[in-house]
Amino acid sequence: MPDGAVLRPARPGDEPGILAGIQALAVYEREPDAVQNTAGMLAETLFGADPHAYAHVVKRDGEIIGIALWFLTYSTWTGRHGIWLEDLFVHESERGRGYGTALIAALADLCVRRGYSRLEWTVLDWNEPSIAFYRALGAEPMDEWTTQRLSGTGLDAAAALAR
Repeated sequence: MPDGAVLRPARPGDEPGILAGIQALAVYEREPDAVQNTAGMLAETLFGADPHAYAHVVKRDGEIIGIALWFLTYSTWTGRHGIWLEDLFVHESERGRGYGTALIAALADLCVRRGYSRLEWTVLDWNEPSIAFYRALGAEPMDEWTTQRLSGTGLDAAAALAR
């Protein structure tokens, strides 16, 4: 990696830098007050007894400058796992140095080595720089699919149907 940066799986102690990346991404995505996550929650999620999510970081000079947070998916059609990339973020001052490409490449390599069938993520429709970046890597839009979400009162109402 350029400038002595290192790309590696996250490890305990990385939580503050990962959280800073998440918070910076929320600002970039015009949702600065949306992050409820904490370093403690990240520690449990990423490194607890039963991890449910994973992360890779790019670190240089003791600072985390890029993050990729992901978890496993499963395709009933292929019968294999995949990776869902929840967050990819490189701090603005560090963009253009190949860190984002390196993070995506590391996850793609993980998919290939483990026999996973896909690497997927969403991108905001207005985020043209990221869309162009993903297209340059060979990513294809899934235009016929629309993400659906239950949260808040909708989640509570759907859960009430089970009771």
